Amino acid sequence: MSSQSIATWAAVTWWPATPSDLIVDAHVHAFPPEVVARREYFRSLDPHFAVLYASPRARLVTAEEVLAAMDRSGIAGAFLLGFGWSDPALCRMHNDYLIDVQARYPDRFAGFAALQPRAGAAAVAELNRALAAGLRGAGELMPHGQGYRLDDWTVLDPIAEALIAHDRPLVVHVSEPVGHSYPGKGDVSPAAAWQLARRHPSLRLVLAHWGGGLPFYELMPEVAADLANTYYDSAATTFLYRFEIFRIVAEIRGGERLLFGTDFPLLRPGPFLRRLRALDLPPPVLRAILGENAARLVSGDRSWPRMRGAAQEG
Repeated sequence: MSSQSIATWAAVTWWPATPSDLIVDAHVHAFPPEVVARREYFRSLDPHFAVLYASPRARLVTAEEVLAAMDRSGIAGAFLLGFGWSDPALCRMHNDYLIDVQARYPDRFAGFAALQPRAGAAAVAELNRALAAGLRGAGELMPHGQGYRLDDWTVLDPIAEALIAHDRPLVVHVSEPVGHSYPGKGDVSPAAAWQLARRHPSLRLVLAHWGGGLPFYELMPEVAADLANTYYDSAATTFLYRFEIFRIVAEIRGGERLLFGTDFPLLRPGPFLRRLRALDLPPPVLRAILGENAARLVSGDRSWPRMRGAAQEG
């Protein structure tokens, strides 16, 4: 999509005028207080968690700390993502916490269930339990840390089919196949993510971290057609790409499937938002990326979030 096409899309987009302060962070992690307090114990239980949180500088936060950061940055709502634990029992523990948090802060958080797809029927049962309790989707799946491949259909098909039945989205970690290494990068390829979208065209799929570069392949018409129901979040952009990626990807596919996401607490939202706004994207495109797309993804009538953030970070 050319720059002129972006302007045309922005002019005819069907969304009504929305307050400029509607911001949703579509990629945030919070852990139960017990995990935060007993970090080393939980590192002993899960090898992938141990890798990601080996450094004391890798922060673990509770939902209240997320909420405080949101209020400082004027963020209305956040997708509170589950962690990709290997043990289904740890997924259930995390989901119990997310269910409780969403019940306490329904206007601010949309919780996504932690799942271990290798658990088979038990994973589907846990997904159904979490959705029945009010969670808004599933993920972030972390195949590289949970011991399966994204294109292992015996593992992924039951989860995808259950989410399609509930009309709920799935968030998946995807890695860049080139570039520098870092803890947690993994090997979840853009090709595997494309195959998942192609196999389940009705699945509302969110590919984290810009889908490992997959949107660039949407310059191929057949790939774009397969990804018509796929969203990309911008989690950890500062560590991965120049911020021009927002403009470039919007030119390729339009702004209606792009989600602002920080990967908080890995990145602070205030500086991230300032850099994004400095790009001078067309206002309707910026509004869509900052919050409208995310609100539409989890509540088609845009009934969530119902609150606005209180302030702006200096």
